[in-house]
Amino acid sequence: MLTVQGQEEVEWSSDFRFTWADFKGKVPISSGAAATTASGLSYNFFTYYEHDELKITYNVYAYFYPTKSWYKPKICTDVTLLHEQLHFDITELYARKFRAQLANATFSDNVKEEVREIYHATLRQLNDFQNKYDSETNYSRNLPVQERWVKEIEAALK
Repeated sequence: MLTVQGQEEVEWSSDFRFTWADFKGKVPISSGAAATTASGLSYNFFTYYEHDELKITYNVYAYFYPTKSWYKPKICTDVTLLHEQLHFDITELYARKFRAQLANATFSDNVKEEVREIYHATLRQLNDFQNKYDSETNYSRNLPVQERWVKEIEAALK
């Protein structure tokens, strides 16, 4: 677990599986949700020239933010926890998509803006996919669909 600028962060790893103890945030009084997983993507990159050709090296990370994640113990189950884990796993899936796009992109001298555009497009796609996941699984309540999603995301991450 890392602490960056006062914010606790857990980098995605295939070995890291949630427990409810990882959810350290305060439950919003007005929320109807059973739990929330705060996760996101971050990146950095460096450019250099090699034989008059612009080159880029980059790092992309999927993070979980424990102090912004929360759950309601009285209504959450193991299925809820698995549902929340998949949100983080989906974030990693999109980190991989972002890395692949960077690896295959051709950049101009405006590389900073071009990387930013790819990042924002990836975030929009990630958000849409997370919403689709919640909708199709009915927030984990549709068990057969939840199980299908688990298998699909696990396969995608292999």
